[in-house]
Amino acid sequence: MRWRFFKYLSPFIVFFLALIAFTNKGWVSFLPVLWSFAFIPFLELFLSPTPQNLSIAEEELVKADPIYNYLLYATIVFQYGLLLAFLSSFQESNLSRVTLLGRISSMGLLCGIMGINVGHELGHRSNKAEQFMAKLLLLSSQYLHFFIEHNKGHHKHVATPNDPASARFGENLFMFYPRTILGSYVSAWSIANKEVRNKGYGVFSIKNEMLLFTLIQISFCLMIVYFWGVTILLYYLASAFIGIGLLEAVNYIEHYGLQRVETEQGKFERTLPKHSWNSNHVLGRMMLFELSRHSDHHYLASRKYQILRHFDDSPQMPTGYPGMMILAHIPPLFFYVMNKRVRLLNEKS
Repeated sequence: MRWRFFKYLSPFIVFFLALIAFTNKGWVSFLPVLWSFAFIPFLELFLSPTPQNLSIAEEELVKADPIYNYLLYATIVFQYGLLLAFLSSFQESNLSRVTLLGRISSMGLLCGIMGINVGHELGHRSNKAEQFMAKLLLLSSQYLHFFIEHNKGHHKHVATPNDPASARFGENLFMFYPRTILGSYVSAWSIANKEVRNKGYGVFSIKNEMLLFTLIQISFCLMIVYFWGVTILLYYLASAFIGIGLLEAVNYIEHYGLQRVETEQGKFERTLPKHSWNSNHVLGRMMLFELSRHSDHHYLASRKYQILRHFDDSPQMPTGYPGMMILAHIPPLFFYVMNKRVRLLNEKS
């Protein structure tokens, strides 16, 4: 049990592959992408899900072990170290389009998997230091408003028409992208504006967290321009956009077609495990720090990643997150696989 944490070292393989990508040319610059969206989903086609949960005693031991926190903290050092390597890698001359695209895509993968995903995990912690770390990671992906909207908007409105990050039945991913990206951003401003007014300040006060986040992100981009120039800033922003796309594709598969029952006008039943798609496919679980055990995360958002549970009544994805993300980008095939599962769930409800 003491060495159980070793499996969560696997996400750091992506950092290692990214370093290779940023220091080599040609197809090698796509290594992190090939690992994440070719090798892992292929293996998960042949590996059975693992629904087993920890015992109560095991859960207490794992929850108290600080190594699981240290792994998350370490991602900040690696994330910014690799971001620096990425930005500096374009100082080479005569880089081919394949190399440029490979490096941008690989950094985009880091923005999504490490920047936003680990930032999401730390953003649910009550510890101020860990919340600050979450913001550092989200900053690396230019997605600081996620800290506000996800915690105070998405978790409140998930699986209802009021949530821009919950995909509706029959809505394809390419329709979902603009709705969730723009809707979540507007929602974050609405939440932040309401909070700052309740504190007695104006919307344009520096106390407005969204205004502060905006200034920080602009300053971060200006710093990149100062040290590396406008062209490399554009490469970085392209990577951040890829990371945002990965995050929103995850949102799409996590809640597609699931709806909470409206108990009275504007009020909905409590969020239960059945309102989020779950995946027990072990490789995807390890790669994303158990994000794919999403049913338990929404049931009790304060539970740390290493103790998230499987529920028998939570709807199960047919494969892991990497494979499901690929499937979501082929809408007819995604609907063929998932719509019958949604209908079956509705019949049981």
